[in-house]
Amino acid sequence: MIRPAYHAAVKRIERRILAIADQIAALDEQLRLTREELVIHQHLDDDARRDAAVGGPIEREDARITGADVARFQAVADRLERELARLQEKHATLLSRLD
Repeated sequence: MIRPAYHAAVKRIERRILAIADQIAALDEQLRLTREELVIHQHLDDDARRDAAVGGPIEREDARITGADVARFQAVADRLERELARLQEKHATLLSRLD
């Protein structure tokens, strides 16, 4: 016979697993969108750098701005990847507790 306390603990773990799975799905989508945006900014930065090589101060300023955009989006993607890895590890740990 399963004790009520054990059953309640399993239910709590299951709820946490489901909540973390939802967080993982949301973060995964956010990371996908961020990576797509990063690719766009990388292309813009590439074009801006080429223009800066043959242009004047305005083109060089544009290149600095696009370079900063690339760095910013890369930092966001890196942060999301770390958070996603942390949640996936937590998810796996909780799943192993059910065994």
